[in-house]
Amino acid sequence: MKKEDKTNVMRVLDQKKVHYELHTYEPDATMTGTQIAALLGEDPRKVFKTLVTKGKSGQYYVFVVPVECVLELKKAASAAGEKSVAMIAQKDLLQLTGYVHGGCSPIGMKKPFSTFIHETAREFDRMYVSAGKVGFQIELAPLDLQAVVGCTFADIV
Repeated sequence: MKKEDKTNVMRVLDQKKVHYELHTYEPDATMTGTQIAALLGEDPRKVFKTLVTKGKSGQYYVFVVPVECVLELKKAASAAGEKSVAMIAQKDLLQLTGYVHGGCSPIGMKKPFSTFIHETAREFDRMYVSAGKVGFQIELAPLDLQAVVGCTFADIV
């Protein structure tokens, strides 16, 4: 892959010498995370989506949950030590993170945010997260993701 074809996520992982595999698919705006897991031939419990929230304190938080699950905002707030958290508006995602909806990754955001991964990720040797571009997914070890992002595993769904 040429250097200019790599996403910021891949550049960060390469820089930190983290092993990952890139998987691509033809994106469709109506595609769900579960459909993406099927395209990858993977169990949807191993394919994760990245959600960005804002706490009552004004701090931003990132939550990484299986595509078939819903982030429980009360559990998310508790994990973050906040009274409450709310999803940010989709229109604010690019400016805040550098990523578009459907291509948001916990790796390589514009700024580092406190990040929480659903605890079930530890059950797997490998998991999938967005590679920072719609139609691109990376497969890596959950503990490698934790080392790169400095995240916490928590019960958030």
